[in-house]
Amino acid sequence: KARVAAREADAGRGAGGFRGDMEAPGIVALSDSSCLDWWRKENDSIISQWRAVIASRNDSVLKQTLRQCHCALTQLLRKIQGLPAAVPSLSLELTVLYNTLIFQINVANGFTDEDAQEIEQVLVRVLDAGGLVRGEISIEELWQKILLNTNMQQLAPALNRLAGLQGALWLAANQLEKLRVLLEALTRTEGCVAPSSHEPDHAILMLLSTWNLPHDETTSPLLAQTSKDFKAILYTAAAFLQGLRLMEEGDSMAALGILQEAVAGLCSRKVVAEIYTSIGCCYQKMGKPQMALQYWKQALQVDFQCLSALYQSLMLLRYLGKTDAELEALSLLHKALEGSSQEASATSLHFLVRVELLVQVPALLGAPSGPEVKYLLASRCLQMGRIEEAVEHYLDLMAILQEEGWHPQEFLHSLPRVPEVFLEATAALLQRKQYQDALAVSDEIVSRIINLIPNRLTISLPSGDQGEQEQPDESSGKESLLLQSASSSALSHEKIESLNCILWASAAYLHQGQALAHLWKHKDAITQFSRCINLLFKVQFVRIGAAGDEMAQEDLCRQEQVLQALKSLAFLGRSCQFLQLGKDKEALRDLQLILQANPGHSEATQNLLQVLWKLGRKQEAVLYWQKFQSASTTAQQEAARRALPLYLLSQSKESFPLDENLAGKIQDYMSTVTEDLPWP
Repeated sequence: KARVAAREADAGRGAGGFRGDMEAPGIVALSDSSCLDWWRKENDSIISQWRAVIASRNDSVLKQTLRQCHCALTQLLRKIQGLPAAVPSLSLELTVLYNTLIFQINVANGFTDEDAQEIEQVLVRVLDAGGLVRGEISIEELWQKILLNTNMQQLAPALNRLAGLQGALWLAANQLEKLRVLLEALTRTEGCVAPSSHEPDHAILMLLSTWNLPHDETTSPLLAQTSKDFKAILYTAAAFLQGLRLMEEGDSMAALGILQEAVAGLCSRKVVAEIYTSIGCCYQKMGKPQMALQYWKQALQVDFQCLSALYQSLMLLRYLGKTDAELEALSLLHKALEGSSQEASATSLHFLVRVELLVQVPALLGAPSGPEVKYLLASRCLQMGRIEEAVEHYLDLMAILQEEGWHPQEFLHSLPRVPEVFLEATAALLQRKQYQDALAVSDEIVSRIINLIPNRLTISLPSGDQGEQEQPDESSGKESLLLQSASSSALSHEKIESLNCILWASAAYLHQGQALAHLWKHKDAITQFSRCINLLFKVQFVRIGAAGDEMAQEDLCRQEQVLQALKSLAFLGRSCQFLQLGKDKEALRDLQLILQANPGHSEATQNLLQVLWKLGRKQEAVLYWQKFQSASTTAQQEAARRALPLYLLSQSKESFPLDENLAGKIQDYMSTVTEDLPWP
């Protein structure tokens, strides 16, 4: 019958076209109600099929049925729209479009430009059927023209439902002003006074609360989602969106009230958990950490897969210093990431248009990826001395990074730079006494970095005295890279990478030297320590008078501290190997070089005192001991230590107490000596 009606409609168009109030073969066919009844039954059959699958909770056929229903409704809509627009069929056409778009939104997992075009096209058909001309007006004006037309009252229920979909589309696109104008037009048609508000989202909530949707027909045509449920979901989404906006703007108190209203609305357990997480974030910003933890716990009770609540909890636990609880939360987060599934269940699809499709959760409520959580677990275990756990996590993480084919100049996930992750893994392997594995990982780092290192690198830093300027060495020629941090606000990325590569490769050589020393391969260890030192001497920091970008200067100063720490550790490691080989003079030279740059270095001081005492140079030992006593304070040393990256923290001891027996000998010797001691 539909095909017959379509042929008759084509004949009518061929005769010169018609409007909805004119006699035409298509209208005659429609007035018989045969086509309308047929299409109405087809719509009801499709919706009934979907409802049956939802009721059965058969997840295995859910997605397939969703696509089948969408395809069937799309075909039905095309058949209806194959005829000219006519008033008798418009209500059914609008309802079928409403159902089609609701399924289409789920198939596409959100709104698309095609949805907006479908709505606009059907509104034009409504105007055509009413004998109206659109003219050059926007979609917002088009809606107002139709809604305020008194001749369209019989279409009010279908138009209101479709207007709700249009509003959901604009809400999802954050086009709040368009949504406000549409809701004002809807409330005016009902004789309500539109509330006034300067803020679009404040007005939207008030307009939604006063919007009285016409009751749905209890018989056909059946709806994929009732008007009552759709309005409730739209209101919940608008409240959630407003609460998130207030939270991001820093108005936590106002956000709390709106979010409490949203959590009582119609939404899935997943959204309830996200709202609870947002409320917890508000309490955290208000300085109430215990309340924040309570709401995040509540979020997890509602939905254990709420990764953002777990992540926010562990970050707060870290801030509060509750390490065991933090690591437990990290483990739970990692398990949740491994077991999480993005497949929708029958329960989640009970409402086809859901809050999840209308509100984009901001990055504030996001959760890290699997590799990021692995890194957090590994680094925290390393910091807390839980070495066996740290090693296992680092090995898993390195396997993931190797599969992705990392490159030193790439940024993967939200991790530290990949060479730093590998260096931290090496430090953990050294502490677990897996020296061969530490050597292998260090080889991997060096092999990827060594070709990126320049022959010479000169870095300019601002000096304390603006009047004095030290010019960089110009003798290095083309092989020297000059970083002018004082004269430019941003350093060349290539030059910064050169400095990073030198530090990473040097640290890898340092770790290799330490591993070989533990394996009693003293000569090989000396070779690796020397390679580390030679690399570090490629970098020269010079002081100039001008000041530049403060953040860039701070970063470079931290890099300089790392370089000096690497030098000290390499010289110290090499001196210990010289002592093992009985080369006291070579060891003495390296130890003196350390103390020239860092007079308060406790381990180097003790080794130096032991060597001098062994060589009978007791007067020099006394002078170095006195100099050490007046060197930098423990607080200063600890501050410098905290500036080091994690892969060097375990190498740099917090304190190295002097041997009491040796200190006693030095003090006894000092009490017997009365003459002035020359400075060595």
